[in-house]
Amino acid sequence: MLAKSYIEKILDYAVSYGVDYAEVFFEDVERTRFSLVDMQVVKCACGRESGIGIRMFRGLECEYLYSADIREEKVLGLMKERLGAGGVFGKRTPLSAILPHGVVLQGTLPCHMKLKKKICLVQEAVKEGKSEEDCIVQGRACYTDADQRVQIGNTEGVYAEDRRVRTRVQFTMAASDGKSEGRQTGFAGPGAMQGPDFLGTDAFAAYARSAARSAKGMLGARPCPVGRMPVIIANGFGGLFFHEACGHSLEGAFAAGGHSEFSGKLGTKVASEKVTLIDDGSITGEWGSLGIDDEGILTRKNVLIEGGILKGYLLDRMAARRMGLAPTGSCRRENYRFAPVSRMTNTYIAPGADNFGDMVGSVGRGLFVKDINAGSVSPATGEFNFNTGETYLIEKGEITVPLMSATLIGTGGDILHKVDMVSDNFDLAQGYCYAGSGQLPIGAGQPAVRVTEMTVGGKEL
Repeated sequence: MLAKSYIEKILDYAVSYGVDYAEVFFEDVERTRFSLVDMQVVKCACGRESGIGIRMFRGLECEYLYSADIREEKVLGLMKERLGAGGVFGKRTPLSAILPHGVVLQGTLPCHMKLKKKICLVQEAVKEGKSEEDCIVQGRACYTDADQRVQIGNTEGVYAEDRRVRTRVQFTMAASDGKSEGRQTGFAGPGAMQGPDFLGTDAFAAYARSAARSAKGMLGARPCPVGRMPVIIANGFGGLFFHEACGHSLEGAFAAGGHSEFSGKLGTKVASEKVTLIDDGSITGEWGSLGIDDEGILTRKNVLIEGGILKGYLLDRMAARRMGLAPTGSCRRENYRFAPVSRMTNTYIAPGADNFGDMVGSVGRGLFVKDINAGSVSPATGEFNFNTGETYLIEKGEITVPLMSATLIGTGGDILHKVDMVSDNFDLAQGYCYAGSGQLPIGAGQPAVRVTEMTVGGKEL
């Protein structure tokens, strides 16, 4: 880790060139990744890297530089090159430490479990998944862990250190009945802010078995109907729908510049009264959590929409400057090579009071979407399209046949108003979000939610 005196020297150097805010981010991270096809290891990489990122503000202008070479002459040379030859000496606030909260290191750290043991435990889970159903013809797993130590100091007096330990395994099970064209797959991707101790537990192997059952359930999938119809989005990673459809539009990078459909709408009704949307990076042990964000601010629970009313945005320091508001502990980056911006952590729709069985029973003909594969959204207009994963037809109030992947089309602002039922079966699942500051671990969750009407693309039955 960097000496505190070195961080202070960098900040003083930045201030001497007339910047009104400067920030140092240093990380040292160890990672392990490997992939299995059945019992065979097909990819494996272990490594360690470190680097420094420096961000500076002049008013509403931002400069960012980074380097894997942290020697003083290299870093100060980069700063001089970027800031120019002259400067005006200024003052900064002395550094004082803050203590991260909300993150507890659970179990063994990644570096303390041998690679061979990690591989064996994941192989055992894949083996159990394959044996769960006779129709499973292949099992895949992708394992990743990271032990990241960060230091953050800035000219506002913040000095903080954090340690972020994460482990995740993604299972994909393929099923074939020898009759249907091609294979069907099922997926499960457990992850947490903890070491790999959970790999050998029954709960861990249960994810592989669940992926196998999902693959079997999708055998014989029919083409999806098209048109306008009610859609029920399942609990857990079904929450990715709202992460994409409206979460990005509430990030400061878009909202601060007027490039969001929700810009300028604080305090107004933007959704059904059934909708309360929350982003919380302080949940202990969750995959998308942090003790502090990448600006050194304590993470917290941010209520974005409450009872349909827009209550706030996710703001980094620059977005907060632009909007005249306070930052929300939501600034993130993949690593030191990326300038940080406001990003989601664990984002979810709060539980409601509706019964899931009543929800399904209320639909004459529609879709039950168990998970979302991928999609795209334009934050400025809210227009989105998503490909569904495991999907079923609802007929006369019952979930019936599996369907091939559907495309859900609409705008976030419109769909939020059409949520008329929110159940009480809340779950939070794990995934990744890809945007301007890189690939980040996120939680996405909700109870089951019914949307009265959506445009569905697919093929006529």
